Amino acid sequence: MSKRDEQKRIREQKQQEAQQRAGRQKLLGKAAMFILAPLVLIVLGYLLIGQGKVYSPVEVAASDHVRGNPDGVKLVVYADFQCPACATEHAVLAQAWDRISDRVQLVFRHYPLSTSHPHAWEAATFSEAAARQGKFWEMYDLLFVNQGYWATLGNVTAEFEGYAQQLGLDLEQVREDIRSSDVTQKVRNDQLGGTRAGVRSTPALFINGRLVPTPRNAAELISAVGAAS
Repeated sequence: MSKRDEQKRIREQKQQEAQQRAGRQKLLGKAAMFILAPLVLIVLGYLLIGQGKVYSPVEVAASDHVRGNPDGVKLVVYADFQCPACATEHAVLAQAWDRISDRVQLVFRHYPLSTSHPHAWEAATFSEAAARQGKFWEMYDLLFVNQGYWATLGNVTAEFEGYAQQLGLDLEQVREDIRSSDVTQKVRNDQLGGTRAGVRSTPALFINGRLVPTPRNAAELISAVGAAS
C-alpha cells in the first residue's frame, strides 16, 4: 500500500470514529432528556402548585395572623423580626393601636431578609409554632421587644425556646412545628406574595391593598388610617 493510500485510510478511519462518537453523544443526549424531563416537570409542579396559594395584600387568608376589626381598613404589614426598622414600626403600631383597633384589620405577614438578618427565618418559624398554640401575637411582641438582645447572639434557639416557655407553650410541640413543612411553606408563601406585590424592603405597609410610606410615628399612622376610612 502506497503512503498516499495509507494516509487516506487513516483519514477515513478517523472520520468514521468521529461519526460514531457523534452518534453516541446524540443517543446519550436523547436518553438524558428522556430521564430528566419528568424530573424537571415534577420540580416545576412542586414550585408552581405544591407551594400552595399565595395571597396579595388585598386578600386575607385563613392562614393569616389577624387582629382588629374584620370590617375595617385592611392594614397588611410585611416584616422581618430581626429588622430594626420593623421593631420601630412595631412600637409605632403599639402606640397607635388603641386609637385605630376599632377601624383596622391588621394582617401580619413574614418577609425575612435572611442574607442580612441571619436569625430572621428562625424567628419567623418560632412565631408560627407559637401560632399553632394560639400565641402568635404574644410571641410577635416578645420577638420585637427583645430584638436588641437576641439579634446579637450567635445562636438564638435557646433564647426563643425561653420565650416559648414564658408563654406556657408545649416546648416539644414547638420544636416539632418549627421543622414542619407547613411552617416553612407559610413563611415562604408570605414572602413570595410580598415580592409579587412589590415589597423590596421591610417593613412594608399596605392600606387597602396600596403600598404606603412607612409611618414615622403613631400620629402619621392614625392619620393614614383615617384617610382610608
